[in-house]
Amino acid sequence: MKVDMSLRRFVFAAVLWVSLAGPALAQGPATRPAGEIAAAATRPATCPAVFPASSPALRTDAPKTVDELRALEARVQAACKKGLAATVGVIAGGGQGSGVIISPDGYVLTAGHVSGAPNRDVTVILPDGRRVKARTLGANSGIDSGLVKIVEKGPFPFVELTKSSDLRPGMWCVAIGHPGGWRKDRPAVLRAGRILSATDRVITTDCTLVGGDSGGPLFDLDGRVIGIHSRIGPSTSLNMHVPVDSYVQTWERLAAGEAWGSGLFGQVLRPGPAMLGVTPADDERGARVEALTPDGPAQKAGLKPGDVITAVNGQKVANAQALFMLIAGMQVGQSAKVSVIRGGETLELTARLARRPGA
Repeated sequence: MKVDMSLRRFVFAAVLWVSLAGPALAQGPATRPAGEIAAAATRPATCPAVFPASSPALRTDAPKTVDELRALEARVQAACKKGLAATVGVIAGGGQGSGVIISPDGYVLTAGHVSGAPNRDVTVILPDGRRVKARTLGANSGIDSGLVKIVEKGPFPFVELTKSSDLRPGMWCVAIGHPGGWRKDRPAVLRAGRILSATDRVITTDCTLVGGDSGGPLFDLDGRVIGIHSRIGPSTSLNMHVPVDSYVQTWERLAAGEAWGSGLFGQVLRPGPAMLGVTPADDERGARVEALTPDGPAQKAGLKPGDVITAVNGQKVANAQALFMLIAGMQVGQSAKVSVIRGGETLELTARLARRPGA
């Protein structure tokens, strides 16, 4: 038996179900004072404990034998079992998203564009289908983190957090969510994949996501949360997640019901067939490069994470959306003269656009 074929079958088997989903939840920009948050949603003294990841959970190698493949499969199954017990659906207004319970008293991590404005009444759907009342707390739109508190009496099933700063490219991970919204005829959907890149602002993976997955959890092989699904990249095999460290670092602001930051999240941008191969984020100077597609046009042209793209072929790039729109209007094989700021230096790099996977 060839191990690479077994690995391929394993990865395909891990993608249990994929569906098109409706638009993400509406977001509210208003900031609410902490005093407006319902008494039932008072914050704990500290953020839930963060556990260090074990060495096996950080493995970046592919299985070399059938036994190693079976061991990896067992780790994925164990992580899924833990994750499914705490992954929930979130209903707010006319839309649905996902979330994950991280404390027995019902604190739920989700995406900022899912939770929206603080002090909103929402419904959380538990894995057994039971619906409980909840309240939105804080949200950071600049990175797309959000916090929700179940206001009914617990305890609730929950999962632990681990340090997203320990992530490395190639590490195996598991994404869980409710694409298309919670459905009574199926549990949350599982997808296995690997870390493509990880910074303090964004994690990218090849775990296939669709719009309704927003707010769902990303797990390591220990079944501990490493990130929260945020948005879809230029292809379904390049998706972005909020690092769990950002929730820990801003816990007091989130739990106090504070809303801050600005950004464009939760939207599935419809790119054309051409691809530059960058994961951008808004920057006051243009579009900051958060990650690069391996061997993509941008990487081959010399762009690096942290570069700020200010123009393409002389056309100003005001933000990440502007960059997407410019590339969407270009052709496969076309040369793109990319103006970037790196440190205090301005560079002009030329990339030849490639065909986007699946286009």
